[in-house]
Amino acid sequence: MRMPEVISTIAQLHDRLGQARDRAALTGGDTRIVLVPTMGALHAGHLALVRRAHALGDIVVVSIFVNPLQFGAGEDLDSYPRTRDADLAALAIENVAFVFAPSAREMYPRGASDTRVSAGTIGSLYEGAARPGHFDGMLTVVAKLLNIVTPDAAVFGQKDGQQAFLVRRMVADLDVRTVIEVVDTVREPSGLALSSRNRYLDEQQHTAAEALFSALTAAARNAQAGPAAALSAARARIAAQPLVKLDYLVIVHPQTLLAVHDDYRGPARMLVAAWVGTTRLIDNASLSLG
Repeated sequence: MRMPEVISTIAQLHDRLGQARDRAALTGGDTRIVLVPTMGALHAGHLALVRRAHALGDIVVVSIFVNPLQFGAGEDLDSYPRTRDADLAALAIENVAFVFAPSAREMYPRGASDTRVSAGTIGSLYEGAARPGHFDGMLTVVAKLLNIVTPDAAVFGQKDGQQAFLVRRMVADLDVRTVIEVVDTVREPSGLALSSRNRYLDEQQHTAAEALFSALTAAARNAQAGPAAALSAARARIAAQPLVKLDYLVIVHPQTLLAVHDDYRGPARMLVAAWVGTTRLIDNASLSLG
């Protein structure tokens, strides 16, 4: 088992990836590079992204960067879990070649950049309403990473459904040549979506948090009756768990991420966010309405 090479500067990353491309060119081949952007604190969900990246290309680059631009006032930037040694050990098992782990100064040498990618109207809804500016910061750092690594493909998880939608839209709108691959949510046996924030839950809260997946499951079972029935079934599951405080629950069109009308029939996605104690969790699932 070989540890991945940890690279902390953009110049060094360009040099190492350039060498890899040159070696492939000498043999008449092509080297496909795949990026997996993360903020560290890796779990099985992240490793599923890495395995998909290996299937898509020859060299996998995992970035580990806790991006300050996507944390608002009072959010958990300083306390966000940082588990570098464990992360590198896990990535070694997955045969990752390079880990790009820059400092904030390396990514933003002049401080917080005045130039940002705007997430637009969708970026102000749902997670964006709860965390103003979050998606502008997220898209800005993803755009920087895509420009730095210039990967053939980049892999994201469906658990952050609004993020995946916005990244795909940004790449299409700005004519970025990277293919965006989205991998299904990885879940615990109970259905709870894997998240770096699950470690903040105590045993009782962890059990209570399973209500989010229970709500999505109930919505899917009632989706044939339409959006109102699906929403009602989901709300009932969450209301039955007193430790869970609902933030939002909405059914959206998968191509626009805007809330569907009561008479809508067809493919849709339910998004949910809730507080369990002091921990905020999100999840989503596809529905077939009517």
